[in-house]
Amino acid sequence: MDGHGQGRAAERGHVAKGDPQDELAARLRLLQELSGLGVRALARDTGLSSSSLSRYLNGQTAPPWPAVVALCRLVKRDPRPLRPLWERASAPLPAPPKSSRQVRALPRNDLPRDVSDFTGREERLAAVFTAVESHRAVSVDGMAGVGKTALVIHAAHRLAADFPDAQLYVDLHGFTEGRPPLDPDSALRMLLGALDVPSERVPREGVEQLAACWRSELARRRVVVVLDNAADAEQVRPLLPGAGPSVALITSRNRLLDLDEVPPVSLDVLSARESAELLARASGDPGGAGSRLARDPESAAEVLRLCGHLPLALRLAAARLRHRPGWTVGILAERLAEGASEFDRAFAMSVRQLDRAQARLFRMLGLLPGASFDEYVVAALADVPLRTARVMLEDLLDAHLVQQPAAGQYRLHDLVHQHARRAAAEQDSEEERGRALGRVLDYYVHAAAAADAAMPFLSSGRPPAAGRAPAELPRFSDKNAAFAWLVAEYGNLMAAFETAAAVGADAHVCELPRFLRAYFARRCGTTHLNSLFERALAAAERLGDPLQLAEAHSDLGFARYNAGRMAEAAAAYEAAGIRVSQTGDARAEAELALRRGYLSWDAGQVTEPLELFRLAGKLYDKSGSPTGAAHAAASEAWAMLQLGQREEAAHRARAVLDTPHTDPAWPPALTARLTLGVALAHEAPDEAAEHLRLALAQARDDGHLHNQAWCLNCQGVALRQMGRYEEALASHREAFALLDELFEEHWKIHFLNGYGETCRLAGLPEEALRLHRQALDMAPRLGNQYAAARAHEGIATVLAQTAPH
Repeated sequence: MDGHGQGRAAERGHVAKGDPQDELAARLRLLQELSGLGVRALARDTGLSSSSLSRYLNGQTAPPWPAVVALCRLVKRDPRPLRPLWERASAPLPAPPKSSRQVRALPRNDLPRDVSDFTGREERLAAVFTAVESHRAVSVDGMAGVGKTALVIHAAHRLAADFPDAQLYVDLHGFTEGRPPLDPDSALRMLLGALDVPSERVPREGVEQLAACWRSELARRRVVVVLDNAADAEQVRPLLPGAGPSVALITSRNRLLDLDEVPPVSLDVLSARESAELLARASGDPGGAGSRLARDPESAAEVLRLCGHLPLALRLAAARLRHRPGWTVGILAERLAEGASEFDRAFAMSVRQLDRAQARLFRMLGLLPGASFDEYVVAALADVPLRTARVMLEDLLDAHLVQQPAAGQYRLHDLVHQHARRAAAEQDSEEERGRALGRVLDYYVHAAAAADAAMPFLSSGRPPAAGRAPAELPRFSDKNAAFAWLVAEYGNLMAAFETAAAVGADAHVCELPRFLRAYFARRCGTTHLNSLFERALAAAERLGDPLQLAEAHSDLGFARYNAGRMAEAAAAYEAAGIRVSQTGDARAEAELALRRGYLSWDAGQVTEPLELFRLAGKLYDKSGSPTGAAHAAASEAWAMLQLGQREEAAHRARAVLDTPHTDPAWPPALTARLTLGVALAHEAPDEAAEHLRLALAQARDDGHLHNQAWCLNCQGVALRQMGRYEEALASHREAFALLDELFEEHWKIHFLNGYGETCRLAGLPEEALRLHRQALDMAPRLGNQYAAARAHEGIATVLAQTAPH
């Protein structure tokens, strides 16, 4: 066998057992061989760019499905057998990320799926690419249902390989009935969150400041951003990328004439040829003289006319034909003719084919507060079993009344949403709609609570009291699955929070932020969490329940503490203390005592923190919370260590590690291991190093960057005590690099003096002075007397050693 033949044989062997993307690329190379064309000629004949085609053939990028179809059609091969392989290559299912900022291997891709039956539009698509190349932006306008979003999403998928840092999508809801257009402030925060920008780096207020932050982030990345369904130029202007390589693709029903820097591309209805092709492809018509469409060309033409040559209406009509093999095209035309307009005809015909339960569910979908939904929230909305919800969603998907941008996720086209919402208002009583919305709000609170319980954080341990638990909730196998769900559902959770606030569902407003604390701990979202807890406190005041009010004050205090707002934290804890004493709830008292202990320690107190940690442990024991008691004991051990009580601290920390538990990443173990790592550095350096290694591994696995910085700083202190100064300096530097990434300067107060001491002993007195003086400057602003005292001591020691004798 010649070398070329051996290569092809090897390739076919690879096809059978390779990675899905490599496997697909190998199949595509076989198609190229069948065509007998070079890359440029093949790209020309299939309407693809030669650079993109090269990436598809080399396995660098998974192609969009229409590209696979185009290659198969060129060599007269059926593309359907390749569909499962393409889906595995295009939508791999990696392990959920451990941290939104820690794991950067996979860039964010929010684009909805490219439609498999995208048809025509060659001239308009070329105009989009030309505008993007010349101006880095384009605005596609046209009437509702004309296919603006489909065109832009198709273009974005084609561009994705050239913009590898992220592919972002946001629905601006410019024309979504029942909800106002998304304001630029919220849109910018969503986009910055999608880029994983720490919330403390995001300006707290001011659209201009947010827009500047957004442009700055894009300046160093190659990102394609789809801004769908814009209301007007003012909504879009702050979201434009500005200078740099990133691009924006905008859709609107209005021509955005005020965006002088963005070329417009107007979209009209499909041509007769394109309409006929779309109807055939979407209905699964095989073509040929014997097909239904070919047998009755007059009725087929009437269907195109009645649908107004609009892609959305054509797909709805085609869905009916595809799922009704007994129908003739004439029957389809008759059914369509019963409507009043293109949209009404298509919608009315599609909805008429639904049974009573399906039609009820379709109407209720218009009530959902979020932009997307899954089978769990739909089951809660309709008050049906999960399996029933899944089957009905598949039926609505087949009818093209529901879209599926990703596996397990659904959304409604604006026109469909409008139709569903209006139908609900006309056919369902206000009381029934209110109950359905209430079940949705109940679902989001209880689902968030389930995710929070799976996260490595000292959760409240109190089940949600808002509303009734739905029959079925998502199950989270581990903390990473829970975090991935929270990331995916964050927009819907915030929409549920805002809806609850709007309808006066104070119990939901009060509880939902509590179950997002672990999520925000990973996302370092202290600014946003402060805002949520402020509103939760207002809701608790309206409810007037003493326990909820006490916990709301306590939660707000903890959010203030984590944001470095110590005086406000103390005031919130004072208010919580007054109320929690009235409730007699040991769990709430324990949590407040623990939090007050942290605050007291940072304020430079010595005996009070230990007393508070011990009180918290007793109260947690009383309330039946062994994890809470272990947290309190670990905090007590850490405080003893800082006071120089090494043996007592080590003994207490070992007791924490000996506490029975099943979670290998048990949260109290982190503090206990850090305590042992520093306490044993002199006497048992090997054991100390192992405790520190395990603590850092746990913090990295949890994805909590604050804890990683804490572990690295403790490692630096321990290595310094072992006399390993260069390694100690490296650990401190790595800790501060993480803190710089978090953009939370106030956290450095905990580490500056330790770092300064290491620099002094490593022979870097000037660096030591700089660090101690930085701590001395920060301490008064944060009310940290202990850090100030240590800074004074450190400065005096350095000056004494460097003063001339």
